[in-house]
Amino acid sequence: MAINRDINYINKDFSDFRSQLINFSQTYFPNTYTDFSPSSPGVMFMEQAAYVGDVLSFYLDNQIQENFLQYARQDNNLYELAYMFGYRPKVTGLATVDISFYQLLPAKQVAGTYLPDYDYALYINENTDISTPTGISFVIEDPIDFTVSNSLDPTTVSIAQLSGNEPEYYLLKKKRKASSGTINSTTFSFGSYQEFPTVEINASNIAEIIDIVDSEGNKWYEVDYLGQELVFDGIKNTNTNDPNNYENQDTPYILKTKQVQRRFATRFLSQNQLQLQFGAGKPGDNDEEILPNPDNVGLGLPFQKNKLTTAYSPTNFIFTNTYGIAPSNTTLTVRYLTGGGVSSNIAANTLTNLNTNNINFLKSNLNATTSNYIFSSLSSNNEEAASGGEDGDTIEELRQNTISNFNSQMRNVTADDYLVRALSMPGKYGVISKAFTQKPKAESSDTTLDIYVLSYDVNKKLNIASSTLKNNLKSYLNQYRMIGDSLSIKDSFIINIGCEFEIITLPNFNNNEVLLECISTLQDYFDVSKWQINQPIILRELYTLLDRINGVQTIKDIQITNKAGVNSGYSQYAYDIQGATQDRVIYPSLDPSIFEVKFPNEDIKGKVVTL
Repeated sequence: MAINRDINYINKDFSDFRSQLINFSQTYFPNTYTDFSPSSPGVMFMEQAAYVGDVLSFYLDNQIQENFLQYARQDNNLYELAYMFGYRPKVTGLATVDISFYQLLPAKQVAGTYLPDYDYALYINENTDISTPTGISFVIEDPIDFTVSNSLDPTTVSIAQLSGNEPEYYLLKKKRKASSGTINSTTFSFGSYQEFPTVEINASNIAEIIDIVDSEGNKWYEVDYLGQELVFDGIKNTNTNDPNNYENQDTPYILKTKQVQRRFATRFLSQNQLQLQFGAGKPGDNDEEILPNPDNVGLGLPFQKNKLTTAYSPTNFIFTNTYGIAPSNTTLTVRYLTGGGVSSNIAANTLTNLNTNNINFLKSNLNATTSNYIFSSLSSNNEEAASGGEDGDTIEELRQNTISNFNSQMRNVTADDYLVRALSMPGKYGVISKAFTQKPKAESSDTTLDIYVLSYDVNKKLNIASSTLKNNLKSYLNQYRMIGDSLSIKDSFIINIGCEFEIITLPNFNNNEVLLECISTLQDYFDVSKWQINQPIILRELYTLLDRINGVQTIKDIQITNKAGVNSGYSQYAYDIQGATQDRVIYPSLDPSIFEVKFPNEDIKGKVVTL
């Protein structure tokens, strides 16, 4: 006959287990064993059982704790949890800095005028490294072509040397943004086919994978996850590639999306271990190209009844099961960047050692003496200190960054998400200088969101974005939009203005110095980089700014005037400043627009008056 025993399930440590075992024996076996002294054999077995229970309880608690992001302590578990929540841990932070590159060009005479001879222009390839005398290396991502000059990649030309009264050499200057780091290379050999092969790179401070090329010369593309088959691909904006838009100089490259089979995903296993994983398809398999239309999206594919519960992603309409192909019977050459950290925040004027192995002339059959002299003239320097270098995520930073990243999931949900994403488009595809989002005003509109944009010209003046730039932006945003969103990219209006003011100065102050200080303050206030679309002009702020200047007794008057007329270099749009002023605030138009002082040296005027 079974006897019910009263068992306590809340004991978790050694002392609780020992006490409960002794109490259990005394309760249910009072006549079987009575010696509970510390040295008795029975207590020895009870303590051994308590010891095993304590160890098992510890590991059970530890396993449960390591499943929660807030409480996990082991690095490998925290990394796995971070990826599960969609956050990529940072093991290092790269410092960035603008580097100036200089080269001489000989002068040549064309139709009686001396011009730079661009036959001797140099080409600096991408990923060229520049280092400090102490050995800290920086790498430029984009190549440098000294023959090209446009609004996004201007070339500064000045006379470097005269021969008599005529120029003998010109000096060219270009700037590039560089990131701290050293390029490393390793190879991995793959034999017969297997699904989802993985390899690991063991190195400290791994920043990113630069590229992967196999033995046959095929390029492999990094994706966020293996199910992502569309990647960004840029082609140079030339007449051959795009005869209709190649003259738009605000877009050096045309942004396209490309379907790729050869792809890989990366994930950090620890601070010094990066895993690369490839797909499961066989090299002979080809993913079918399917354009999204009602036949294969909204109404369901032929082999499935419906798509009511499918989570769609704009990056994958095909839902293949291969997740890309797996490398087999080949060797992959992997180049990756290491470096960064706090030590990479170097001082100004230290990046002077330029590696010339990736530098060459664009043309051949040049004069040997001249070309050697021009090549030796190439130099580099960082005019400002590098910043941004930091160490990788600490344990607590990893927790907090993962939690904060979880809500976004790399998807544009709100209007602000689209705004930030538009402003973060890679510069090689064009730069959106100003952006503004709002819902369409017309109820019958086919779009769910209007995005108003502007760009800069070569002089950093606001300009209407070209059609190529807007097409690039549309292609870029399409990869992050929600499936039900439809976007319309439009031009914002530019309202050019001038500012005239009158001040009364204090006694014993130089009127000209006070006036110049006032003009300089207003020029800084109206700096176009500080203004956004639909930002009003608050006249009280202007009065307050000028009133704070040392030597100003009072502000007698401030007038904002409209400047319009294409022939004068201004916007074509006139604006009623007086009608738009309410309570000393000048509001922009109902259609998204921005105020701009286009020529601050001429359009901001002031004078000193008397009481």
